[in-house]
Amino acid sequence: MKSLAWLALASAALVPLGGQALAQDVTAASPDGSIVLTVGTDGDSRPVWSLSRKGKLLIAPSKLGFVLADGLNMVRGFSIAGSEKTSADDTWEQPWGERRFVRNTYNQVTVRFRQSEPQGSKLMNVTFRLFDDGVGFRYELPRQAGLETMKIADETTEFDIVPKGTAWWIPGGEWNRYEQVYQQTPIDGVSTAHTPITMKLDDGTHLSFHEAALVDYAGYWFKRADGQKFRTTLSPSAGGPRVVRTLPFATPWRTIRIADGAAGLVESDLELNLNEPNRLGDVSWIKPARYIGIWWGMIRNDWSWAEGPLHGATTARTKKYIDYAARHGFRGVLVEGWNKGWNGDWFGHGDAFSFTEPTPDFDLNAVTRYARSKGVRLIGHHETGGNIANYEAHMDDGFALYAKLGVDVVKTGYVADAGGIIADTDAPGGTPGPMRMEWHDGQRMVQHHLAVVQAAARHHIAINAHEPVKDTGLRRTYPNWIAREGARGMEYNAWGTFSNGPEHEPTLVYTRMLSGPMDFTPGVLSLEGAKGPLASTLAKQLGLYLAIYSPIQMAADFIEQLDKHPREMDFIKSVPTDWSQSHLIAGEIGDYAVFARRDRQSPRWFVGGVNDATARTVKLAFDFLEPGKRYKAAVWKDGDGATYLTEARHKISYETRTVRKGDSMDVWLAPGGGVAMRLEPVR
Repeated sequence: MKSLAWLALASAALVPLGGQALAQDVTAASPDGSIVLTVGTDGDSRPVWSLSRKGKLLIAPSKLGFVLADGLNMVRGFSIAGSEKTSADDTWEQPWGERRFVRNTYNQVTVRFRQSEPQGSKLMNVTFRLFDDGVGFRYELPRQAGLETMKIADETTEFDIVPKGTAWWIPGGEWNRYEQVYQQTPIDGVSTAHTPITMKLDDGTHLSFHEAALVDYAGYWFKRADGQKFRTTLSPSAGGPRVVRTLPFATPWRTIRIADGAAGLVESDLELNLNEPNRLGDVSWIKPARYIGIWWGMIRNDWSWAEGPLHGATTARTKKYIDYAARHGFRGVLVEGWNKGWNGDWFGHGDAFSFTEPTPDFDLNAVTRYARSKGVRLIGHHETGGNIANYEAHMDDGFALYAKLGVDVVKTGYVADAGGIIADTDAPGGTPGPMRMEWHDGQRMVQHHLAVVQAAARHHIAINAHEPVKDTGLRRTYPNWIAREGARGMEYNAWGTFSNGPEHEPTLVYTRMLSGPMDFTPGVLSLEGAKGPLASTLAKQLGLYLAIYSPIQMAADFIEQLDKHPREMDFIKSVPTDWSQSHLIAGEIGDYAVFARRDRQSPRWFVGGVNDATARTVKLAFDFLEPGKRYKAAVWKDGDGATYLTEARHKISYETRTVRKGDSMDVWLAPGGGVAMRLEPVR
């Protein structure tokens, strides 16, 4: 074992806290010794931690603790009462995902803090788990006299980043939730950000700050305090305290991914490893798959969710989409607007939504029966308008109906401005009381989303949440939480010319996508929104299937438009949604990203990626292939002169070649362009 080695390295790399090394300071290191943690107290008896990597200070001494709403704060008067260390090295299997097997190797230390009697005599443990590619830590509040319930006004966890660098981030606490364009600024130019927030330090080190296992707690925003010192601030609650918990409990993990380059950041499984194993048992009923849907027409305002002459979700149109899905191998057909409640002003209200009653022109029983006869499944839809009071009262009936009809995936929605969630209980299943307004990422909504996923699992239904709380790796514990939105998706391309700029997707890869799968809904092969073109070439629409991971992938365009592109559909119909391996083989944050992924069900590999507004030639190495085998590579790439700025966005070239491990290929990526490949072993 490596335990003696890392303990020795930890001692050698001790970072003094409070101005001098103290006997009570606790140190630990990652299994390879590159990351070293020091925990202690400063001159004001405040708990502090610091982190170094490869001998350089990365996080300067940073404070830990809580501000309470009903008692003395848990920030001063602490001393270390003891500590315990453990290690682990195991591998676990994902039921679906970017890779089949996940290595979980770490060293762990739990530091026990005791507060002085004048400050309240409270007990607080902090557990740090150190991996070779980062660190996670959480507070653990044990049972203790005089503190049965903690009412947390805010958390005072600090991250004092030492080296200079660049950050990619979106503002936290703004009206549009996570659906914002990413900013690129110096680290000290960040204000308050959602996580994940990604940084590239001047020495090339890559960082991502996020959290794992967000359960019964408020999501945190990454708030700059001064210079490059950041502090957690919890999402607000209408109840006053941002978190109310009965002891004992543990907070979510505060996480930092650390890597030498972009690939190490993207391929890390740190947050997944910090979540609990699968609690659902046999989840073979969860089926990764491709789908189409009655959706893009509503987004473009060609059709309507509301009843009337433009109503999109009719029986006849749905059967037409089912026929197309059956012909082209799509498992699912998403139908939005099938149920009562869409008429009038539903945005941010949602009290009229029914989850069991269809509109007069949609025969739910006939449609699901027809789908089953064709080997296709309807993908259900539950929009709440942000009204969780209405949804929690009726969602179980909705899931039971869907299960009876063979619907095993449901897209949920919470369309309301940030802070506009309507609740009437303190927790799911509670006694209804006065209405109050909550935040999409506050404790009440964190509780709600988990209650939805658990209720759906009882009916063998998977959940794809839109306008969600951020992903924190809970798909490991609840594998039916298959995807979510949580960023600006394809729909923004329907609402304005270049609304999502060409750099949007190659930024998502290194920011939002570090949290987990996203239902981005690629495959708009017409490249046309309602008000103008997309900032994309045709090849980029194919590259998105590799760059933006999800176990459910949509071909979002009208089926009439998909029919106009048989050669592109050849790729879309063949690209899997479940992988045994995934590797970022080329890329830089915000510039471009190219992945190689191996099908879990066959020996085929797929390669694809996306580019920003700058044309570039990228050398792709086929080092990921199995040695001694030849592969036939079918290639879809930007045609000569392609660019998202003109009609040349439709230019695409096709190529077939034979490749093997050790070969490389120069690929030209157009402005707003991309590439896609299918590699099949040659017998």
